[in-house]
Amino acid sequence: MHDPALWENQATATPLIREYEQKKKLKDELDLVIQDYHSLETALELLALDPEDLGVEKQLPSLMTALETNLHDFEMKSFLSGQYDSLSCYLSFSSGAGGVDAMDWTQMLLRMYQGYLAKKKFKVTLLSCSEGGEAGIKSATLEVQGDYAYGYLKSEKGVHRLVRISPFDANKRRHTSFALVEVIPILESVDLQLEEKDLRIDTFNASGHGGQNVQKNDTAVRIVHIPTQITVTCQSERSQLSNKEAAMKLLRSKLATLLEEHRTREMQELKNRVSAEWGNQIRSYVLQPYTLVKDNRTGYETANVSGILEGDLDELIWEFIGNSASLQSEETRR
Repeated sequence: MHDPALWENQATATPLIREYEQKKKLKDELDLVIQDYHSLETALELLALDPEDLGVEKQLPSLMTALETNLHDFEMKSFLSGQYDSLSCYLSFSSGAGGVDAMDWTQMLLRMYQGYLAKKKFKVTLLSCSEGGEAGIKSATLEVQGDYAYGYLKSEKGVHRLVRISPFDANKRRHTSFALVEVIPILESVDLQLEEKDLRIDTFNASGHGGQNVQKNDTAVRIVHIPTQITVTCQSERSQLSNKEAAMKLLRSKLATLLEEHRTREMQELKNRVSAEWGNQIRSYVLQPYTLVKDNRTGYETANVSGILEGDLDELIWEFIGNSASLQSEETRR
């Protein structure tokens, strides 16, 4: 980075700067873990010298919690070495089979992830939200900004299944509902030329909460990429131009991801997997007749459904990341 020739080509310099910043942040987190360890070690030594020092004894739980939390986060990030893992991402939701219950379930998932992202201190923007007629939402898209957002959330891509006694059924019968979660990395420097003839751009009134300008003017933008039928929507900004720019950014990220999948010859496999997932969900959430969350890929189970729905997803995500890292290590050894 000290080489003057590097800065003559911004296309070469930009990814190098990004890589340097990411590795520096990872090293800073490791330094924090080491600092936490030494703080705990010092406190234990002081307590050994004076077992009646209540001040030091009271510090131990907080010191241990800090070490465990920071070590866990560092360990997770050290496994996230995929091409897009360090990037921000788009998190999209759409209701599936189950009618009103499915739309209500989709809204529950949206709140669950908003709770999780708040705990992880990511910056979250609601780009679009289509409300259901009776309850819940038909679809929504979040923009999640922060280091390793995609790496943390990529495990959540797929169909999520809910089993419960429906609050919308007068006979109080048990219903099964489905919702699809999609995770797309935000690719900042996408050199992708889109032809105007391949795009259909619609404007409409934004739904949900907002000021007079948002509610009464056609500020929301929907863009359809005709060749692939990929559709993106943005209604978070107050102007139509800003919403169009945000929607185009989302569309380019989706198309770039699609092209990458083509290059690695995984596109057909991906299509088959997504299609199969609708009947073979990645995770089930059971509220009645017992409480259980089970991830079908890792086998991880927990009865703490209320905690999961409030955003306590670290263990579920960690199981997926840890299992994936173990499989990659095994393949490398072979």
